[in-house]
Amino acid sequence: MKVNSIINRYIFKEMLSPFFINIIFFMFVFLLTEILEITNMIVNYKINLLSVAKLMAYSMPYFLVFIIPMSVMMTVLLTFLKMSSDNEITALKSGGINIYQLLPPVFIFCLAGCFLTGIMIIYGLPWGKMSLKQLTIDVARSNIDIGLKERTFNNSFKGVMLYVNKIDLKNKELIDIFIQDERTHNAGVTIIAPKGKLFSDPENLLFHLKLFNGNINQVDIDKRSVNSVNFDTYDIKLDLKKAVENTGLGPKDGKEMNLAELYEYINNAQVKDIRYYSILIEFHRKFSIPFACIALGLLAVPLGVQSKSARKSFGLGLGLLLFLFYYLLLSAGLVFGEAGKYPPLIGMWVPNIVTGGIGIFLLNRTVKGRPVYIDMLPRLIKIFQR
Repeated sequence: MKVNSIINRYIFKEMLSPFFINIIFFMFVFLLTEILEITNMIVNYKINLLSVAKLMAYSMPYFLVFIIPMSVMMTVLLTFLKMSSDNEITALKSGGINIYQLLPPVFIFCLAGCFLTGIMIIYGLPWGKMSLKQLTIDVARSNIDIGLKERTFNNSFKGVMLYVNKIDLKNKELIDIFIQDERTHNAGVTIIAPKGKLFSDPENLLFHLKLFNGNINQVDIDKRSVNSVNFDTYDIKLDLKKAVENTGLGPKDGKEMNLAELYEYINNAQVKDIRYYSILIEFHRKFSIPFACIALGLLAVPLGVQSKSARKSFGLGLGLLLFLFYYLLLSAGLVFGEAGKYPPLIGMWVPNIVTGGIGIFLLNRTVKGRPVYIDMLPRLIKIFQR
């Protein structure tokens, strides 16, 4: 018993360092996907570094929901891969210790990962989503022109559709402007101008747009008449409140609700529409994804033990491939669950059942000394590369 305690402590300590390295690595990878947008906000829209730091902080709970299970699986896989390649597994077997006796530290580690993931998805994710909405409103107030994009039909303004070919943010000038104004009842107004000057009113979420040397075409549906007017200068107000309302004041989606709100909505829903299934999926997802740490960790043990001759780089690739397999199952569950093809309970828990079932099967083969043939994968990859 004392020997097993020493071994268990050794295995657990061996997993700590790779886990934190994996967390940092995958956080960096996920942040790289946002780096272009963040750079664009800093350079073009003059967003301060504090707002950027808040943006990243509020986005991290969403990333960590997937990063933690992935890191748990990679940590277990790399730890047992190292022990196998160093012949430590062989030495333990020679001392009369089987694989099942090495599982307690793995289960404790996976349960810790399950607990952390649960905190992130139950408390961190709703907090991050709601904080991100509020930050978006604050940024819109101080940088109201952030909603404009070149060569894009922008309908964020109330009753107005705006198209701009080019935006000079430094001089607040717009080049080649097309505006469709439908704020007047039974009348459509089309405005075309080669140049415009942009002034913002952050407190009231308004654009003041001064157009130069353009043309206004007005269609009166009741009178069935068309008027065309050329102008030297023309002022128009554009209301950005519609965009902010859509961003911050609309009904919460599933990711923004806490458990109590999800449970209340599910019980009081009158119609089982797409929103109902989406929220029901989110309710089950808050429990199924944390338990993925246990399923993926269990699967990683036999693969790490059997990959004696494989390199660590192969272990990294194998771990990413396994998580991709789990994520594909989860994505399929989300798509078909939201469509009502089968109960969301099945869609959210099948990935855990499948990966956990494969892990138990491979673990049983490993304990009995039967090969998993995992070392054949690098050779097969080289054959296909030829």
